[in-house]
Amino acid sequence: MALALKSWKALGTSVLVLTTHDDRLEPATTAVRQILEDVDAAYSRFREDSELTHLNASPGRAIHVSSLLATAIDAALRAARITDGAVDPTIGHAIRVAGYDDDFSRIAAGGPHPALPRERGREIDSGERGRQMKLRAWHVPGWRAIRLDRGSRTVWLPPGVELDLGSTGKALAADLAATAAMAAAGKGGVLVSLGGDIGTAGESPSGGWRILVAEDSRVKPSGDGDVICVPAGGVATSSTTVRRWSRGGVILHHIIDPQTSLPTSGPFRTVTVVAGTCLDANVASTAAIVRGEAAIDWLTGCRVPARLVENDGTIHYIGPWPDPTSVAA
Repeated sequence: MALALKSWKALGTSVLVLTTHDDRLEPATTAVRQILEDVDAAYSRFREDSELTHLNASPGRAIHVSSLLATAIDAALRAARITDGAVDPTIGHAIRVAGYDDDFSRIAAGGPHPALPRERGREIDSGERGRQMKLRAWHVPGWRAIRLDRGSRTVWLPPGVELDLGSTGKALAADLAATAAMAAAGKGGVLVSLGGDIGTAGESPSGGWRILVAEDSRVKPSGDGDVICVPAGGVATSSTTVRRWSRGGVILHHIIDPQTSLPTSGPFRTVTVVAGTCLDANVASTAAIVRGEAAIDWLTGCRVPARLVENDGTIHYIGPWPDPTSVAA
């Protein structure tokens, strides 16, 4: 079956929409664009007029939020709960202090060293001049500090808490976009990829959705790498190798360990998970990166198929990893 494809850039990442029927691509794409516009307005932390920016600027008050933002915060709190805090939405200040303070495409490599506070720290080798630089970061307040009332759609944040929904929010957007695209298409099936976070809906092609597993989401679907086929659900890849930047000669990345308030430094550089939804896959893949040495045992207990790549390139497979020999024609 020949698939129809449309790609563009949004939310600071690549967007890919596939449909199993050529004549359903345009309505599906229109629906995805609308979802992404809504997501950007609701919980972008790089827009001064977003709901999330307003919420973060309003500590100590119960703020009424849209259904979309309430859903996104609820998803982030669930992620924190089921991962024992390994995926925590209150890393907002920590990730901003580390240098991820703008849309990633506009972050200047080699910019000035961030003004890191003096509460805690650990040494990180810059890897460039053989010298050590000590980075210090804010204590992450913890997800239990957030009060969300789904009935009234109100959120209360204490002073010092800054939410970042970048991880779970993008995966949630992929699921929402796939569902909206399927409703607009009306028949067949759709796949939506947001920077490698993949959601599907409807009927899959014969043999399943052909997905290239790569560390860099910018790699074309036809590029080299491991290929899997999944009949439904979601796929997510978390990696420390792509969204990286330099501050004061120190290489940093976007996955924050809530225990240290700094970018993770564990043995795994990339984790890919297949699950019932893109959101669940992303929660598991991000938590695995954060958990480090304990990731394999934890993912085994979660009973989800996973692929982990160590910093030296060694690959581990967990669970019934989709057989690449079953690639759809």
